[in-house]
Amino acid sequence: MPHLMNNYSRLSVAFTHGQGSHLFDEQGKRYLDALAGIAVNTLGHNHPRLVKALSDQVARLIHVSNIYRVREQEALSDRLATLSGMDEVFFCNSGCEANEAAIKLARLYGHRKGIEAPAIVVMEQAFHGRTLATLSATGNRKVQAGFEPLVAGFVRVPFDNLAAIETVAAHNTNVVAVLIEPIQGEGGINVAHQDYLRGLRRICDQKGWLLMVDEVQCGIARTGQWFAHQHAGIRPDVMTLAKGLGSGVPIGACLAAGPAKDVFGPGNHGSTFGGNPLACAAALTTLEVIEQDGLMSRAAALGNSIRSGLRQALKGVPGIADIRGDGLMIGIELDRPCGDLVQRALDAGLLINVTVDRVIRLLPPLTFSDDDAALLVSMLSGLIGEFLTTKS
Repeated sequence: MPHLMNNYSRLSVAFTHGQGSHLFDEQGKRYLDALAGIAVNTLGHNHPRLVKALSDQVARLIHVSNIYRVREQEALSDRLATLSGMDEVFFCNSGCEANEAAIKLARLYGHRKGIEAPAIVVMEQAFHGRTLATLSATGNRKVQAGFEPLVAGFVRVPFDNLAAIETVAAHNTNVVAVLIEPIQGEGGINVAHQDYLRGLRRICDQKGWLLMVDEVQCGIARTGQWFAHQHAGIRPDVMTLAKGLGSGVPIGACLAAGPAKDVFGPGNHGSTFGGNPLACAAALTTLEVIEQDGLMSRAAALGNSIRSGLRQALKGVPGIADIRGDGLMIGIELDRPCGDLVQRALDAGLLINVTVDRVIRLLPPLTFSDDDAALLVSMLSGLIGEFLTTKS
């Protein structure tokens, strides 16, 4: 047996290679990948432009310390600032690291305003990571259990509920920021209403709070905009990115604007590997391919098509609670736990995920074809129908 810590419930399959929207196991069996490494493989597998960019970069330079200038990092920061309207970028290696940076930034911002114990408003059912601070911000007791004492300084409210935010604003003088996912991924593909996000922006402006959006899963063109909050026409003060930014090469980012700009100075935060040339080459190529190939608008159209196809195929099937999402971030909620579907789908040659016990989560690569989408609808609707029949 491999000497791995037992911290994953792994499925009994190992993949040897991938091509486009498909993966292949050690026996040569082909699988349709509707999960993309949980929203990571933006360009699918073995994308020729990404492979070439990474090969070329490896031949030049893989890593240098952040005590020197990194030209690829500078280029990526400029590109992200242009796409987002943000002012400055800190690079790290993952989503939880990006959110740790955001939490530290908010606390430093609060201390500089004279607030001794700065607090951040976070949401029920949220997921921001598994480090001590980010799991404390996460709204999931399963993630937190056994790791107490949790990090203090978080005020939890219901998701997509502006009245709850207004109540906090009226009674809590220590709050310095709101941290929210525009679409909760691990929480069950819960989409925040655009008016709610606009209301958050208004309240944060009134109270001098930072509006911090966690776009780790929903960002990078997955919803038909570069970043999901852009559907509401707002700009946050802090935004975190990771997952799909590097199409599989680890990279995270914490972006700041407005009052959050210039909060960090030398020595306040850092990362050994963050923003190295290889990771930045992956991200720059990912953004370039999305733009040149029209994958952002494609994500919106294809997501609508998949949701529509699933609704039609599952119409009248007892046990379907909801089919929701935005772009290629799709959730099918059943009226009962459905974790068994993950293995059933794997056996059938389809990669999916189930979160919060009863929501089937789909996060296909942005390079998904029309044929891939039709196959997904056909396979998954059949599996769900069979599951609901046998588990009724």
